[in-house]
Amino acid sequence: MLTAVLWDMDGTLIDSEPYWHDVECEIARAHGGVWTEEMGWLCSGKPVPRVAERMVENGTQLSVDEIGELMIQGVAEREIAHMPWVPDVENVLRSLAKVGVPSVLVTASPRKLAERLMEQAPKGAFIGCVCGDDGLARKPDPAPYLAAAKLLGVDREQRSADDFALAMAHCVAIEDSFTGLQSAAGSGATTLAQTAFMPTDTSQGPQFASIDGYADLTVSRLEDYAARRISRDFPRA
Repeated sequence: MLTAVLWDMDGTLIDSEPYWHDVECEIARAHGGVWTEEMGWLCSGKPVPRVAERMVENGTQLSVDEIGELMIQGVAEREIAHMPWVPDVENVLRSLAKVGVPSVLVTASPRKLAERLMEQAPKGAFIGCVCGDDGLARKPDPAPYLAAAKLLGVDREQRSADDFALAMAHCVAIEDSFTGLQSAAGSGATTLAQTAFMPTDTSQGPQFASIDGYADLTVSRLEDYAARRISRDFPRA
């Protein structure tokens, strides 16, 4: 019943937002800009170039590319020292790997950071990733999740519309931001909003259900979400 789990990264798998905000503030202070943690939270989930543009607008005297490179370097250094996994998520990844359910990382972050996370993840958890520098339309567009589906052999171009929709319903996506939820739900995946680790109200999002942390999230529970979604939307399946 459960084909795969598709994971957002920042705020969903790892509590990396403080790293990003610290680095953003350091860059701004060093180069004549004004930036605060609150401004950083307002940009959470946005691609690095867009955040860099906002920093330039607020006085940071570097180019967008220069800011982006410094941001990625600063966060990478912090993640090398300590990957900030959110509580209990590693147990979920191990449980999925143990029963042969693959995970795919779907993130707006650069591939450099995504690959570092996969290297430090429980063995066998991830089969691949879709990243912010892959040249795809960005979240909230469903393109990143459709690309993740292709990695699993679920190709919209190779299936009828009904068959593809049902296949996507067998995939559970976990997101924490409103734009991410739009992207995941737009792809047809059974979408869960993770509400425990980001101070963003996603209660009005397009998710099938919401979860609060990972302590009680088991493979069986993930299968149940997919089954209930399929029963609701595909009653003849």
